[in-house]
Amino acid sequence: MVGVPEIGLERFDPESARCQGVSRVLQRLGDKWSVLVVAILADGPRRFSELRREIEPISQRMLTLTLRGLERDGLVDRKVTPTIPPRVDYELTPMGRSLQKPVLALAQWAVAHLPQIAEAQAKFDGTTDPQHEL
Repeated sequence: MVGVPEIGLERFDPESARCQGVSRVLQRLGDKWSVLVVAILADGPRRFSELRREIEPISQRMLTLTLRGLERDGLVDRKVTPTIPPRVDYELTPMGRSLQKPVLALAQWAVAHLPQIAEAQAKFDGTTDPQHEL
């Protein structure tokens, strides 16, 4: 297939379980909150309430869903300490910590290219070509 990226010696088949799995992982990491939660947890474990304070605009429900998704994917561990009330801490797993370097690299790339991206967006938004309106 032309134009399909190669991973190692294999080509991606969009219908393959491997390609669909990679797509699900990238969807998780591309959502609005997951990378931010991973970045905050890089500094060490946090309680739910601490995460909520550090990410002010996130709702309690969305933070819960994000943490559950990250836990399900093996990126975050949830530890419950049986106190009254129960104490719940979240921390990155070794796999979650391994995500820090690529996430930081992507963030650095975005910062370095913000001016060019803004320029391209302004140019695109100023176009009157009907083909750009989908």
